[in-house]
Amino acid sequence: MSDVIIVGGGASGLSLAQHLTATDSLTVTLVEAPDGPLRAPERTWCYWDEDGAELDEAVDASWSRLRIHDADGGAVTVDPAPLRYRMLRSTAFEHWAHSRIARSPGARIVRATADTVRDTAGGAAVRCTAPDGRTLTLHARHVFDSRPLTALPPARTRLLQHFRGWFVRTDTDRFDPAVADLMDFRVPQPGHGLAFGYVLPLAPDRALVEYTEFSRTPLTRAAYESALGQYGREILELGAFTVERAEQGVIPMTDARFPRRIGTAVSRIGTAGGATRPATGYTFAAVQRQSRAVAAALRDGRAVAPRPHARRVLAMDAILLRALDTGRIDGPGFFTGLFRHVPPERLLRFLDGRTSPWEEWGIGLRTPVGPMLRTAAELPFLRRRTHPAPRIEESRR
Repeated sequence: MSDVIIVGGGASGLSLAQHLTATDSLTVTLVEAPDGPLRAPERTWCYWDEDGAELDEAVDASWSRLRIHDADGGAVTVDPAPLRYRMLRSTAFEHWAHSRIARSPGARIVRATADTVRDTAGGAAVRCTAPDGRTLTLHARHVFDSRPLTALPPARTRLLQHFRGWFVRTDTDRFDPAVADLMDFRVPQPGHGLAFGYVLPLAPDRALVEYTEFSRTPLTRAAYESALGQYGREILELGAFTVERAEQGVIPMTDARFPRRIGTAVSRIGTAGGATRPATGYTFAAVQRQSRAVAAALRDGRAVAPRPHARRVLAMDAILLRALDTGRIDGPGFFTGLFRHVPPERLLRFLDGRTSPWEEWGIGLRTPVGPMLRTAAELPFLRRRTHPAPRIEESRR
């Protein structure tokens, strides 16, 4: 019997576990999938903050300057000081979190496949299958489940952020390690949605280069490879390069209402609990805020996972998603315009859901007001529909 069981060892599960074990006031069991096909391959997570001291050991790279390329080739470079954009790899984050969890005498990690989670008298039970086939039943007063949903809740709009990236090494120096390219709209745009390149330089001759789309349907691997090849050779003009590793994922961008409670003693966290920002796909920073809030609530005798994003933030995102999906606004022009006209530090706080209503009003005036108002007026009359669930990865952001 534990005070808390956390199901899933991804970004949200590990983050909550290490926050809960920072003090010895709670006993915590983390259920992680055993080695094999159920464990996700290494991936990258990105976020921005003012002080990365807590995660410095796990951070692989960071950038103080960010750049956006518009569809015509113009570039906007900003310095969002005091914020920095940071990247960490899941393997390094896992090692960092495990080392902190191991310091707590009340914590343990169980390698098993979680099959069912259900309420019981006085708490909840997690039924698992061990690597040797044995059945384990774990009990706790509270369970936080971070496993991906098998189906998305009904929504008025559902887009997908889907991407494939290459870790490349070039034969000559081709990258500026001081600048990260968040959105490069020089890539050919799809008939529906939008597409952009994404470049995180790790050294003058190494970088993560990705092709990303916001659209309704993922591409085939061959289509991603073709788009990446064209982007690297024709737009970035990398010359000869070697692909050392690849990553690929799909992230929901939806105005669905994600239930945070699925039982008296069971809560969802992470992407499954609505932590992914609907209009951007960013998740990691929201997971950290949610984890700190859950840990504080449990120590105060409360066990409700807080809402990852404010209602007004979700309302704004619902309008933007619908406007993008209907084609009422031009996606590349919309995002480029924000970076051109909004102070960069304020814009990043806005994308992270940490601005005031007054700041959001000012940013809203920098958007296509007519199409956005028309979209806001029609949303209350749209029916929420069930959409097929893609294979969802935890957000790389």
